[in-house]
Amino acid sequence: MTVDLFGTPEPAREEPRVFSVSELTRSVRSVLEDEIGTVWVEGEVSNYRKQASGHQYFTLKDAQAQLACVWFARGGGRLKQVALAEGMQVQVRGALTVYEARGQYQLNVQFVQAGGAGLLQAKFEALKRKLEAEGLFDPAGKRTLPPFPQVIGIVTSPTGAALRDMLHVLARRAPWVRVVVCPARVQGDGAAEEIAAGVAALNGLRERRVEVVVVARGGGSVEDLWAFNEEVVARAIAASALPVVSAVGHEIDFTIADFAADLRAPTPSAAAELIAPDGTELLRRLAQLRTQAQRQMIVALGAHRNRADFLARSAFFREPEKRLADATQRTDLAAEALHRAMRDELAAARQRTTALLAALRQHRPDQLLAMRRQHFDAASAQFGARFQHALANRQTHFQRLAEILRLLGPAATLARGYSITMQADGTTLTSVAQVTPGMRLVTCLPDGKVKSVAED
Repeated sequence: MTVDLFGTPEPAREEPRVFSVSELTRSVRSVLEDEIGTVWVEGEVSNYRKQASGHQYFTLKDAQAQLACVWFARGGGRLKQVALAEGMQVQVRGALTVYEARGQYQLNVQFVQAGGAGLLQAKFEALKRKLEAEGLFDPAGKRTLPPFPQVIGIVTSPTGAALRDMLHVLARRAPWVRVVVCPARVQGDGAAEEIAAGVAALNGLRERRVEVVVVARGGGSVEDLWAFNEEVVARAIAASALPVVSAVGHEIDFTIADFAADLRAPTPSAAAELIAPDGTELLRRLAQLRTQAQRQMIVALGAHRNRADFLARSAFFREPEKRLADATQRTDLAAEALHRAMRDELAAARQRTTALLAALRQHRPDQLLAMRRQHFDAASAQFGARFQHALANRQTHFQRLAEILRLLGPAATLARGYSITMQADGTTLTSVAQVTPGMRLVTCLPDGKVKSVAED
């Protein structure tokens, strides 16, 4: 135990762990391999060396740092698609580790490609998957190109070789076709927006009657063609009401615009050949059809001529007067039969009309109405008489009841010298027991009422 200056005992200190160089290097290697592992790195090749064994050693660097790399022949000979050289800009995929003999970290290379292509390819595949999932590439939504277009719209650079090639092919194959060019940049910043705007603009040219739109550009690197891999271009093509042909780059080049378009042409010249029919071939085909039509007309005329000759030699033309007389006689007989039938039908109609008129006279509505009116008047008179008689009986009975009521009513009783005594509240007194001293009484007489107070 140690004691500080103030006499306070200090706790025991742990002894620090001391690593060997090998142990520390292996620990660092384990951390790098487990925590980082396989990565993509882009940079410039320097200090390039290739050994007789086929292994390649180089340094990958940028402006601020550098990384040692080794590409073993046994690990990627089949995948080596890029011949490395001093100063190349590459993208490298490999496993980060530590070369313990020198104590330096390095990248064990697995794959190398030209710089920039990998990221662009990844972006290409990601956008392709996204738009394909939305259905923009669905074959069921593809529009059919017109077989004989009169007006073709082209979105491209007005100074590029693609436009010249297409115009040359169209002039040779279909000189009657009109071309509407919508100028647009085909590479660089803002090119994708101009291409999309050009497709939309050609859709809006109703007065020009554009029937098909071509998005065109000549060949180039992946970076040069990248404007046609932008989402805004793909969506403009998919939203087009007109069929769209994508003619970008060479035959081996594929862009997102190719998948979104209704038809992909391997080159701009091929697009012109696919869209416009060959005028020379059309003329040849028309001449062939004309020859076939003439041949068919000659055959048909020969058949009709033979038919006419046969009819001319037939009995009908040998005996026309007899045939005409027979036809006239049959016509006369038919006319007579028709006349008889009409006459018989008219007579039957007259008989039916006469019978109907007789029945109508027997059931004339005015006579029936007069009879019904007489019955109604008689019933009305009988009802009136009965009503008057019943009314008189009811009046007599009412008068008799009124007289009985008068004789039996209280007024008649009072007239005979009687009176009615009531309490002040109108209760009729029927017994002396109901009267108490001081009670107010009302006595009704024939000619009025008398109010009094009971004393006893």
